[in-house]
Amino acid sequence: MTDQTPKESFFEPGDADRSVLDGRRLAVIGYGSQGHAHALNLRDSGVPVVVGLYEGSSSADSAREQDLEVMTVAEASAWADMVALLIPDTKQSAVYHVEVEPYLTESDVLLFAHGFNVHYDEIKPPESVDTILVAPKSPGQKVRAEYKAGRGVPALVGVHHDASGRALDIALAYADGLGCTRAGVLQTTFAAETETDLFGEQAVLCGGLSELIKAGFETLVDAGYDPQLAYFECLHEMKLIVDLAYAKGLSGMRAEVSDTAEYGDYVSGSRVIGEASRAAMKEILSEVQSGAFARKWIEEAQCGSPNFTRQRAEECTHSIEAVGDELRSRMAWL
Repeated sequence: MTDQTPKESFFEPGDADRSVLDGRRLAVIGYGSQGHAHALNLRDSGVPVVVGLYEGSSSADSAREQDLEVMTVAEASAWADMVALLIPDTKQSAVYHVEVEPYLTESDVLLFAHGFNVHYDEIKPPESVDTILVAPKSPGQKVRAEYKAGRGVPALVGVHHDASGRALDIALAYADGLGCTRAGVLQTTFAAETETDLFGEQAVLCGGLSELIKAGFETLVDAGYDPQLAYFECLHEMKLIVDLAYAKGLSGMRAEVSDTAEYGDYVSGSRVIGEASRAAMKEILSEVQSGAFARKWIEEAQCGSPNFTRQRAEECTHSIEAVGDELRSRMAWL
C-alpha cells in the first residue's frame, strides 16, 4: 500500500510496541542535528546502531567519541535492515541511489525525517520495503536533551509503503525510542508533512519572520530612530513574545504582555498581515503543492547553489546584523 491517508490519530507511550524493533539493526545515515539525536536516542533505547558517513566526514570523530560505530554509507546500508536517511534534502537522492538502494532487500525499513524526496519523486523506494516517516518537531539538540531528561518532543509519523503490514507500528516504535511518544505523536502523510513544513518555513517561521523583523527595523531607522533602539524593539524582544506563545499559546502570550501591547495586537496586526500577505501565502502554498518550489530548489543545488550563496552573503551585510553583533556581545547570558 502507498501513502496511507490516516484517520486523525494521536499516539502516546502506551500506543507503541517497542518489541517490533527487536532484532533490528539500524543505520543512521548522517550525523548532523537530527542524525546524532536519532543515533544516540535509539542506541540508548536498546537498538543496535551504526552511523553511515562519507569517507573523511568531519562528523566521524564526534560519533566515535559517543561510542558509536562508523561505517561508509554503503557499508552501513548493507549491514542494516533499517536505514534512516538523515542527510540534507538536496543530497539525499544521489546518496540513496548509489549507496542505499542497492542494499535494500525485502522486509527492510527505509525511514525519513522529512518527506521531501519521496513526496516529490526524487526517491522512489521499492514497494517491498516499508517506507516510513518519523519527524520530530524540534531540532536534534532538543530531541537529545529532552530524551536525556526523561521527557520528549512531539513528532509526526507517516507511512508511504506498508510492505510488512506493520509499518505504522515500526514508525511508532522508532518514535518511542526517540522519546517522542512522551510528548505525543501525530499520524500524517508524507505529502502533508512536506507541504506544511515547507510552507511554514517560507511564509512564517523563517521567511515571514525575517522579513517582518527587517521591515520593522528599517521603518524605525528610516524614520530617524537609533538603530540600536530599533534592534531592541524589532528583534531582541521577539524572543520574549515567541517564548510566551510557545509555552502558552497566543491568548496566553497576550495575557502576559501589557494591555497596551494586547490592544495594539488587535488593532494593528491585521494591517501588517493583511489581504496582500494572505494572498502571498496562498501563492507560496500553491508553489509548494505543485512541486514548483521543490524543482527550483533542486535545480539551484544541482547548479552549485550560486543564487543561494549570493543571497546568504547579501543578508549577512544587512545593517541589523552589525547592530545585533555589537549589542549581543554585551549580553553575557547568550
